[in-house]
Amino acid sequence: MIARPPIRNEQGARKGANSPALSARLLRFLPRLILFTALWLVIAGSDPSSWIIGLPTVLFATLSSLRLASAQPTQSALRLGGLLRFLPFFVVESIRGGIDVASRVLRPRVRINPGFQSYRPRLDHPGARVLFLDSISLLPGTLSADMRDGVIEVHALDIGSDLVPELQRLERLVGRVFGQTLEEDGA
Repeated sequence: MIARPPIRNEQGARKGANSPALSARLLRFLPRLILFTALWLVIAGSDPSSWIIGLPTVLFATLSSLRLASAQPTQSALRLGGLLRFLPFFVVESIRGGIDVASRVLRPRVRINPGFQSYRPRLDHPGARVLFLDSISLLPGTLSADMRDGVIEVHALDIGSDLVPELQRLERLVGRVFGQTLEEDGA
């Protein structure tokens, strides 16, 4: 066998050893690996047998996280100001929704008149649409039931109430989280 000298780059360092690209990958990989490992320990505890499932799960989560983080965003990212406006709304509406449902259930005669209302969202960002759909359920007595051809079917416990102003308000708040400003009147 002929011994070959190691391949070196322009700076004289062995190729592949301590390259900046490898260091950058490790700096992205290790914190995620530690985070998902800690999360697994919180969920499953310290039982060694849990790692039969835990090891592949942690590796999959880490690699998925890296892949998703490296994807180029198609549109605007989250806006801190919009998020700070949305969080109090989220807390207040969660409480209001819980109180509304509890008051309906605890009354001797349940007052509901269920039905569906249609609503066409104006949000462009796919993430904003998902957050909007999920947040509809925060509004008292509502649940986003279906979305077809860009129209959301909202299930309401009281079909007599006009949901459009509340849906528009929610949509404007969600839009701000993603940097999209929507008109007040729904135009």
